[in-house]
Amino acid sequence: MLAPRADGVYVDCTVGLGGHTAALLEAGAGRVIGIDRDAGALDRSRERLAGAAAVELVHADYRDIAEVLASRGLSEVDGIVADLGVSSCQLDDPARGFSFRQAGPLDMRMDRSTGRTLGEWLATIGEAELAAVIREFGEERHARRVAAGIVRARDAGRLQTTGDLASVVRRAAGGGRWRRIDPATRTFQALRIAVNDELAGLDAFLERAAGSLKQGGRLAVIAFHSLEDRVVKWTFRRLAAAGVVEVVTRRPVTPSAEETLANPRARSARLRIVEKAA
Repeated sequence: MLAPRADGVYVDCTVGLGGHTAALLEAGAGRVIGIDRDAGALDRSRERLAGAAAVELVHADYRDIAEVLASRGLSEVDGIVADLGVSSCQLDDPARGFSFRQAGPLDMRMDRSTGRTLGEWLATIGEAELAAVIREFGEERHARRVAAGIVRARDAGRLQTTGDLASVVRRAAGGGRWRRIDPATRTFQALRIAVNDELAGLDAFLERAAGSLKQGGRLAVIAFHSLEDRVVKWTFRRLAAAGVVEVVTRRPVTPSAEETLANPRARSARLRIVEKAA
């Protein structure tokens, strides 16, 4: 849907392991600028994309897209893709602290060169504020109970790893019985969003990205939870109402049954696309 061209410049705002960048190149993109706030992901992408002269990888926050482009003498590009949230390589590495299935440090930072770790963040937060974060960002109906359990474990010195945290959350939210979705899922999502300040400035990023497109250029955004998708949907509608873009996907594009079977993590993906208006 981005229809890359040999004379076009494209931006992969969340390069991760380089999958979207590689796909853009295979589809004919002449130049791709890959951005990621995770230096480790960029190192892996360099290995995957070694020899691809048309790619430049940049350690930066995708919200700084305008500055990244301006520093390269660019004001407009032909297409932009942003795959929001945590990446598979981050989830699969216990040392990053994102996983509730494997014990790791209480970190969760996407950019390990800056910011507070989850452990540092949890050390100072009050129970009421923690419950509000879990309720808002995790949509967890047992938020107060979960927050109380986390604070008790923290104060007793029993919160040392993500395994400890997951156990506390499961006892508080799961009631000992659960099937398809681990009770720790929503709370871990909420804590990750808070530690990385993920939703802050997402709407402003979408505006900057849309403003960085050439006429007819497209912005594709993939969201994996309702909070992100809601921001994307309403920001795109607002930009369309203002005549900045035209909405290409009236409904979000979702993965097929075959894709979900092959890649279960794709099950909650929602793709929305807009095109820069004439």
